[in-house]
Amino acid sequence: MTDIPVRLRPEIAALPAYKQGKQAGADAFKLSSNENPFDPLPSVIDALRRTTAVNRYPDASAARLRERLAARFAVSADAVQIGAGSVSLLVQLAQATSGPGDEIVFSWRSFEAYPWLVTLAGATAVQVPNLPDGGHDLAAMADAVTDRTRMIIVCSPNNPTGTIVTQEAFDAFVAAVPSDVLVVLDEAYVEFVTDPEAVHGERVITAGHDNVVVLRTFSKAYGLAGLRVGYGIGHPRVLDASRSTAIPLSVTAAAEEAALTSLDVEDELLARVAVIAERRDRLAARLREAGWDVPVTQANFVWLPAGERTDDVAAAFDAAGLIVRPFSGDGVRITVGEEESLDRIVAAASSVAP
Repeated sequence: MTDIPVRLRPEIAALPAYKQGKQAGADAFKLSSNENPFDPLPSVIDALRRTTAVNRYPDASAARLRERLAARFAVSADAVQIGAGSVSLLVQLAQATSGPGDEIVFSWRSFEAYPWLVTLAGATAVQVPNLPDGGHDLAAMADAVTDRTRMIIVCSPNNPTGTIVTQEAFDAFVAAVPSDVLVVLDEAYVEFVTDPEAVHGERVITAGHDNVVVLRTFSKAYGLAGLRVGYGIGHPRVLDASRSTAIPLSVTAAAEEAALTSLDVEDELLARVAVIAERRDRLAARLREAGWDVPVTQANFVWLPAGERTDDVAAAFDAAGLIVRPFSGDGVRITVGEEESLDRIVAAASSVAP
């Protein structure tokens, strides 16, 4: 690291920079970032056009959106936190709970941001291997808790495998975890879930677990990925600590306005979500027919467990004009995008089937 001109934390200097999935060309489908393939609704576009006072700072607390979500979940406004995407809230909660000598537990493979947010906090990552179906091994995660554990992340549906944690399993897990350890339920894809047995934030919040924070986002189902707005619901004192670590004014007025308008037209948006969920199930079934062992997914993507063949499989998709997300040594994640992409996905997958 002699080429670095200043002294940096060595663990930060060693981190690779975030690498976004490459953009798609004119005849390609971008299926790498779990974005919503539908354009924003006209009412959301109109709301953005009305948000013109960009010479002024936004409301730092996003109070209108907090109050709207508080009413929806029957909690107080101080039990809601708004962030620039749910990943920003994850970073804040890690920094609020954990530091050098502390541990953060999560399933692996899961959301690729988890390891680096632990490093940013200066804590130690405890990665618990996924079950064979790509799901969380909650029993092993509970066993991994020590007196150094400060935070546990449960991702349902899990990114990138799409598998869920059931409500029964989550409730039992929370009961087994010390009450002073924060459990974060990351539900970035919950709106796509059709399995009635899946854990659901509303039921978790109603149960009143003081050590659980539920995270959600407007990026995926609501189609606001480019505006960066997510939220967390939990005990006010826990969220106060998280708010203390936040970058001020990171949620723009445009993002808040678009989120509020999206809630106004939620029925229209969720009808689109239902289309994506049905498309997802058809795609997964066709990929299984092609020879792939695709886990049961409840998100807006499917997972090809390609293992050591991952890079070669991803190259075949790239050659077919399909931009997918490879995780070297593990597998390939494919976002459910436009209907027109399905036949091309199946053809590419069939050409490199196990």
